[in-house]
Amino acid sequence: MLEHVPRWLGALMTNVRAGHAKLAIVQEEVARDAGFIDLSSPAFANGGRLAQRFTADGEGVSPPLIWGEVPAGTVSLVLLVEDPDAPVPNPLVHALVWNLPPTARRLAEGEIVADGIGGPDGRDVGRNSYFLEGWLPPDPPPGHGVHDYVFQLFALSEAIDVDDTPGRSEVIGAISGRVLAAGMLVGTYSRDEPVRVDSRSEAAIPAAASGIAPA
Repeated sequence: MLEHVPRWLGALMTNVRAGHAKLAIVQEEVARDAGFIDLSSPAFANGGRLAQRFTADGEGVSPPLIWGEVPAGTVSLVLLVEDPDAPVPNPLVHALVWNLPPTARRLAEGEIVADGIGGPDGRDVGRNSYFLEGWLPPDPPPGHGVHDYVFQLFALSEAIDVDDTPGRSEVIGAISGRVLAAGMLVGTYSRDEPVRVDSRSEAAIPAAASGIAPA
C-alpha cells in the first residue's frame, strides 16, 4: 500500500515519526520494575534487517520468534509488535497476540494469522493498525528511511479481560500493572535505498546504515 507513496514525499516526511518514547514497553505504567525475558528470532539478529518474505515486498508472513523462561506466577503472555517510525501520531501496530499460555516458548514462521475466536490453548490474535486480525507486513514509505519493528513480549501476573479482537489501546490498558517481565527484539526494514547483502543471513542491509558507500 505505502509502496506507492512517491519517494520525494517519503523523504519530506523523514522526520515525521510516532517516536520510540510511545512504544508500549517504555511506558512507566506498563513495565515498571519488570523482569527480563530473552526474546529472539532464528530469522534475524536484534537490530538486523528483516528478510523480504516478512514484508509487503515478499510473502508477508510473520517471522519466527523464540523466548526463554518466564517468571514464576506468569498466567499468560502478550506479544505486541509496533513501528515507532511510522509517520502517524502513535506507533503502528503490526501484530498483537494475547493470552498466550505461560508454557509457550515460540511462535513459528507465519503463525500470526487471523484466528477468529482464538486457538484451542486460549491464545488469540488481536487487531493490527489496519483493523484486521493477523500480521501486518512492514510497508514503509519509499525514501522515509529505516523503520524499527519492535517485538515486545509481556509476562502477566493475571489474565486480562478484553474484547474478542482487541486493539492496542485496550490491551495496553489491560496489561498495565500486571507485567512481571518483558522482552524486546528489534527488526528493521526500509524501501528504495541502496543495500548490501549481509553474508551472515539472507537479509540485505541499507548501505547508509552499514557505512559502506553504494556502488
